[in-house]
Amino acid sequence: MVQVCLNGRRSAADGAGVPLSPDDLARSAAGAVAAGATSVHVHPRTPCGHDSLSPGVIAPALEAIRARVRVPVGVTTGAWAEPDPAARLARVRSWRVLPDFASVNWHEPGAEEVAAQLLGAGVGVEAGIWSGTDGAARFALSPVRTRVLRVLAEVTDPHPATAGSSARALLAGLGTAAGRPVLLHGEEGGAWPVLRLAGRLGLATRIGLEDTLLLPDGRRAVSNAELVAEALLQYGRGAQSAGDRGPGR
Repeated sequence: MVQVCLNGRRSAADGAGVPLSPDDLARSAAGAVAAGATSVHVHPRTPCGHDSLSPGVIAPALEAIRARVRVPVGVTTGAWAEPDPAARLARVRSWRVLPDFASVNWHEPGAEEVAAQLLGAGVGVEAGIWSGTDGAARFALSPVRTRVLRVLAEVTDPHPATAGSSARALLAGLGTAAGRPVLLHGEEGGAWPVLRLAGRLGLATRIGLEDTLLLPDGRRAVSNAELVAEALLQYGRGAQSAGDRGPGR
């Protein structure tokens, strides 16, 4: 599984290729899925470009994307979009057009309540566990840990030389992750090393303009589709290198 993360907290200042409006998100999603992405993660935006959990912002983005693709579509519930935990929960409760899944960052206040609300509404939960936080420890004690769709292991180390080690430490801290599937990804300079590690370990991963603006050779990516196409090559090479070493090596 290679998920595409269309935009994240990027802005127009990061380049014309970053999709922000519902129509642009839909076009970018369609290109990425055609390139091989199997699910879509998106940060719906207000007309001013701000992340929002408002139903009036979430619904148009989901509807536009679903008109173009037939893969699961998920959104963020990040605290930066609504810092107050009670207000964030109220926003999620107000959704009438529901995503297929939503990421919930376990180190953020109110994560348990947001996750429980989503699960009760039939929305899958990606448990976002960030490196360098207490997310893994909190998730291990969560009463909903066995009900999440998957664990989103997010390596926040942006350095290519150390991101792989940071990823392995994060995975070790997660342990069995309550038996749930794990999606492993990095960001910025760590995006490609962590993606290749996911290939070697046989884990799901993701790529997109949220995580990096650059291809492995340092060239600027022109689209999410280009990143996904390259990710499939890099992931396959990681898997092949694991196979070449053989078991126990």
